[in-house]
Amino acid sequence: MSETILEKTEGRRSYHDSVEEMIKRIREDGMSNVFDRWDLQEKIRCKFCLQGLSCQLCSQGPCRINEKGGQDKGVCGIGADAMAMRNLLLRNIMGAGTYSHHAYEAFRTLRATGEGKTPFKIKDENKLKWMCEKVGLDTNKDINSMAIDLANFLENQLRIGSDEPNLMVEAFAPKKRKELWKKINIYPAGATHEEQNCVASCLTNVDGDYASLAKKALRLGLATIYNAQIGLEMVQDILFGTPKPHEVDVDLGIMDPDYVNIVFNGHQPWAGAATIQKAKDPKVQEMAKAVGAKGLRVVGSIETGQELLQRFDVDDVFVGLMGNWLAIEPLLATGTVDVFAMEENCSPPAIDMYAEKYQCTLVSVSTIIGIPGIQHEIPYHPDKVDKMADKLIELGIENFKKRHGKIEPKVPKITKKAIAGFSTEAVLEALGNKLDPLVDVIAEGKIKGIVALANCSTLRNGPQDWNTVNLTKQLIKKDILVVSGGCGNHALEVAGLCNLEAINMAGKGLKEVCTSLKIPPVLSFGTCTDTGRISMLVTALADHLDVDVSDLPIAVTAPEWMEQKATIDGVFAVAYGAYTHLSPTPFVTGAKALVKLLTEDIENLTGGKIALGDDPVEVANNIEAHIIKKRKAMGLK
Repeated sequence: MSETILEKTEGRRSYHDSVEEMIKRIREDGMSNVFDRWDLQEKIRCKFCLQGLSCQLCSQGPCRINEKGGQDKGVCGIGADAMAMRNLLLRNIMGAGTYSHHAYEAFRTLRATGEGKTPFKIKDENKLKWMCEKVGLDTNKDINSMAIDLANFLENQLRIGSDEPNLMVEAFAPKKRKELWKKINIYPAGATHEEQNCVASCLTNVDGDYASLAKKALRLGLATIYNAQIGLEMVQDILFGTPKPHEVDVDLGIMDPDYVNIVFNGHQPWAGAATIQKAKDPKVQEMAKAVGAKGLRVVGSIETGQELLQRFDVDDVFVGLMGNWLAIEPLLATGTVDVFAMEENCSPPAIDMYAEKYQCTLVSVSTIIGIPGIQHEIPYHPDKVDKMADKLIELGIENFKKRHGKIEPKVPKITKKAIAGFSTEAVLEALGNKLDPLVDVIAEGKIKGIVALANCSTLRNGPQDWNTVNLTKQLIKKDILVVSGGCGNHALEVAGLCNLEAINMAGKGLKEVCTSLKIPPVLSFGTCTDTGRISMLVTALADHLDVDVSDLPIAVTAPEWMEQKATIDGVFAVAYGAYTHLSPTPFVTGAKALVKLLTEDIENLTGGKIALGDDPVEVANNIEAHIIKKRKAMGLK
């Protein structure tokens, strides 16, 4: 890692000053925390697990492979490469399954809304009609009937088998990619079918061939994007509006201890959106004021917060986004949170001690969330979300009476402005509803290329968000436009890279383009779920130029991938034909043939490959070299 980066990281656990400030309080209060737990676990890491050469699937294990000791196979006979790939595929299945769960919730919410059973309305009727037209549904119906038809269609596409037409892939995948996927036998069925197929393949003594397992992972990645992600994001657009750029507030400084604060954490917007609608009622605000609060506010945490941020204006009720998952414990330690409402993933299991110490009510608003210390479980059902919002408001007001004046608040006085709400439609609108202006500035070299950053946040390769922020700074300095999603996107928003001031950090060409269009050099496309949305922009560009995705001057980076959703997104990117940078290095290094397949050989099949590297400067140089290579192949300087 370059010296300039090392100098800045010394003694820090986070890139963000607000988190650094809160870590001091957490430690002074004697609280277990993610940053110190990392240090403790680092002392006992197992090298076999780090290399992907450990298996605990059957009673003959755990098995560990060590070629030097003559243990080159597990008891069943599985080799190093298949063992590592099977471990990776199991992680992929968990990631895909979580996206499928989100999609299931989205589709049934759309159907229930069409049936008049939720407090939601169809906000973007044009998007609904467009989606129906894209997939061949009848649009000569009333809006609610179309919504029900689309929900049924998407739910069916989620689970289609290999002998049924994958209409979502046909509608949204790049033309030249579809031909290739059929040729190399990775054209997918529905996500739930591929998940089932992969789960069955990971059973002991079923699939022990690493190449076969890798192909299944590629199919699963494609199914996840086309049959889960794209559908669920389009549904959320239909219900709450297609994202458009608008200024928002981010970081821990948005918290105010004198308000009733209800925080929504996870990945799905249903409970948060319903509560925002409800909290705008003056009667609700008066209820909060009656117990001594200034009012009641809704706060977005991690991906749920970003989903809300993409579609809702920041105002007196919805006040913005606190940051990503590594800022959850610091958020609770501010002593300002009344209700922490959780759905889907990234709800850390040790926050019960924070709830007790800083007087916060923990609530599950999902059918899958369960952590120690939860005081209330309200499983999400679309037709009951209105009552859920009422209950959360009631719990928030009750908690405020216990918290306020009794817990000493500590809020970092740090907030940042960011521009959130980019989408394919928003980019096209900025370009006059045609792609030619984007093509022109790429051809002229003002923008060398585009990098999609779809990312988590991890402590494995440095302080929180340090790699993400520094790599992005390097890329925009090289006139490379960054389109971001996930916890890494929150990192860039909090770091000030998603506002107009960041234009001054960009290279000369990118700076000119951003100044002209009044956009930042990093476009906030939303959450990790928006990997599908980002692919829609790239697909539009590839089809417009009549080239394959692998021919374009683009790349993907996950400079701080952490969990299972990230691994399936990365595998999709490789199948999609993208140069895909990953840091930290995945746990497969003990499998030499598999590493060669993923970093070299697969490029001959899909046009994409995995690239590694932990130094932001070196990684940015490698991405730039790849982009320049693709530019030259297209006849561009």
